[in-house]
Amino acid sequence: MSFSIVCDAISFEWTDGTPVLSDLDVAFGPGRTGLMGVNGSGKSTLLRLIAGELRPSSGTISVAGEIGYLPQNLPLATGSTVADLLGITAQRAALHAIENGDVAAEHFTVIGDDWDVEERARAELDRLGLGHLDLDRTAATLSGGEVVMTGLAALLVRRPEVLLLDEPTNNLDLDARRRLYAAVRSWSGVLVVVSHDRALLDLVDQVADLRDGAVRMFGGNLTAYEEALETEQEAAERTVRAAEGDVRRQRRELEEAQTKLDRRARYGNKMNATKREPKIVMGGRKRAAQVSAGKHRTMHAEKLDQARDRLTEAEQALREDDEIRVTLPETAVPAGRTVLTLPDLTGLYELRGGPEEDGEPIAELVVRGPERIALVGPNGSGKTTLLRSVADGDHPVPTGYLPQRLDLLDDSLSVLGNVRRFAPSAPVNEVRARLARFLFRGERAERAAGTLSGGERFRAVLAALLSAEPPPHLLLLDEPTNNLDMSSVRQLSQALSAYRGALIVVSHDLPFLETLGITRWLRKER
Repeated sequence: MSFSIVCDAISFEWTDGTPVLSDLDVAFGPGRTGLMGVNGSGKSTLLRLIAGELRPSSGTISVAGEIGYLPQNLPLATGSTVADLLGITAQRAALHAIENGDVAAEHFTVIGDDWDVEERARAELDRLGLGHLDLDRTAATLSGGEVVMTGLAALLVRRPEVLLLDEPTNNLDLDARRRLYAAVRSWSGVLVVVSHDRALLDLVDQVADLRDGAVRMFGGNLTAYEEALETEQEAAERTVRAAEGDVRRQRRELEEAQTKLDRRARYGNKMNATKREPKIVMGGRKRAAQVSAGKHRTMHAEKLDQARDRLTEAEQALREDDEIRVTLPETAVPAGRTVLTLPDLTGLYELRGGPEEDGEPIAELVVRGPERIALVGPNGSGKTTLLRSVADGDHPVPTGYLPQRLDLLDDSLSVLGNVRRFAPSAPVNEVRARLARFLFRGERAERAAGTLSGGERFRAVLAALLSAEPPPHLLLLDEPTNNLDMSSVRQLSQALSAYRGALIVVSHDLPFLETLGITRWLRKER
């Protein structure tokens, strides 16, 4: 196979010295590769290194062809437009200038051979369900899902040979996800995608598993990867059990050998005391017995050490990834208590039984007690705007808001410093104990927020939110599963299932919502 991306012994650490990758070797060839690993393993950093956004501290990266890169969060400059996101603003301006009679040479230089760039851009937008977007529309007015799909359209307009996608299904509604799947399915170049979306990962040709600073390749999609991993782990568990049995056996044989040697020593001492044989003979026998005993003990001790080494090696093959332990504050809300009243609503429907059911329009939203509300709807319908308006309002209970872009953190402060902003009176040791539950232990709690991966950033924001003083009785979560690995999604759903306050969740992840015990389903329409 000819490889289009080759990473040779690359290392990278953040400016504060925090290591991320060390002497990593990996190569990606033609086809679709799913890059997997637990949060913080370095997946997003690796994509940024390949894309050229970061430089490795050592090692080399070579890429054959132009690179198109879609990050987790597209930067939105103030006043930027859809055309800016598509990267065609300069070419559009040159085209319009020529159409208006300005034939300056610089306009032709800007256009090059892309005379149809505006038509291709509109065609890609339409293919991705964004045909309603005006190219001059301000990007700040787009929903999170519309921003992601516009970023993808920009890459498809450029037609790069290498496509890098980092959590591309974040914020996407079901229709947008289906369009993204179709685009990935039809991609004929090199594609590397980081995602926790099962449907997307079942479209890949191979899985690259980034774990403990090394990458292992597995042929096939996510389902094939999980089956191979399950078979591998079952074999590893059998090996561990056999190694544990060997250690017990060697320890028992060492103890039995020691018992025999002690018995012989007592017999020799008894013979020496009774002086039944000449002293020189007995002395020789004692020295020979001591040498023999020493060799015997050494042999059994070496066998025990070897058995322990085999056990350690077998245990290292087992996967026991750390999982976050989300503990939510005791925030019981009485069943009849009103926690939120939102009048004068338009485009909001209460669904009869689930996300696919019909609904009735409601003009006022009243939330009482520990209700669990799922807010669904297409991208651009105003779900985030509605949730933000709730967060900005005055309510009779403490309210916590987890925004889509996770912009609650001060990037210049450490994780510990950020959480203490929300809980200024909490003792440092108590804050550290809370952070440990979110896998920020020891020096990790001192890392600058600006160096965190998407999943780590989510954990830090959630830790800050749940440590707030006073603790929230109403939780507002906007796409909380974005950037989380599958293990963390499971832990989050378990924790939210035990939450005793009121909950409003915006999400397109229906399997996640169905684990939360949702009591009311609302849909927002444009």
